[in-house]
Amino acid sequence: MSHSKMEKKSGKERLEHIINVCTDIENRTTDPFTLNVDDIITVVKEYFPHWEQPDELKLDAEALHHLASVIKLQSEWVKQRSSSLYTDPFLLEEKIKKTSKQDMTSVFLSAWNPIVEFEQLSLQSLTHGLLYWNTLLPLGDRWKKIDVSETSMGSVSREEMVKERILSNKEFADELTAYWLELKTKTAEKGISNKIDYWDFIGAETYEETVQHAFLTSFLVTYGYATLEIDRLEETIFILPFNEPRIDALTVQSTSVPIAISFEDWQKWKRGKQA
Repeated sequence: MSHSKMEKKSGKERLEHIINVCTDIENRTTDPFTLNVDDIITVVKEYFPHWEQPDELKLDAEALHHLASVIKLQSEWVKQRSSSLYTDPFLLEEKIKKTSKQDMTSVFLSAWNPIVEFEQLSLQSLTHGLLYWNTLLPLGDRWKKIDVSETSMGSVSREEMVKERILSNKEFADELTAYWLELKTKTAEKGISNKIDYWDFIGAETYEETVQHAFLTSFLVTYGYATLEIDRLEETIFILPFNEPRIDALTVQSTSVPIAISFEDWQKWKRGKQA
């Protein structure tokens, strides 16, 4: 095959490739700016002198036609972005690079909303404070205006405290022992490895009962009837009852563990039990 024929074959393949690329862009499957128009025109100019046959000239004309369509799409794209106040990130980056430090600082300060506020006493604030204190009456005069009536001390019976639900009908020690036995029973029935989930033990039908159970449980731990096992990574709390109360719990210094018993936590636990 002669050099001229090989060059023609290569030219036709390149023109067909250009037509295919332009067709994809026209079908909106490719970004119109992926095509470098200058490079395409250079290719068309390079091979145009070699075309002699009608089909070759037709292929060249078809390539130019599709190229013109792509240029039109590029123009429409630019017009659409400019009319919709679109800011190209590359143009924005270029603008930032060209902006001086002073202008950038001004723009930043105008848009800055600090999350930390710094306050200090000024001379004007001190003056207002001095005027305020100077207008106040002496402390002795102000206390004279407080009406304090003397009331006699009274007493309240155990029955009244039980009625107000401050105390239980049972002695506290007896109530604590009964609750400890209940803990051991529930642990044997529902627990795993001699321990039971904290909420599964204190949880009750009402929020008030749940708080009461949590109150008693805190004394079980304090007086050595049980201990807590807390996994902070898994966010789980278990109660481990002892077979016999440990007296050393009252003599050894321990660490307080605050456990929140919120109404939302109780509702979440109850929904989990009903699921």
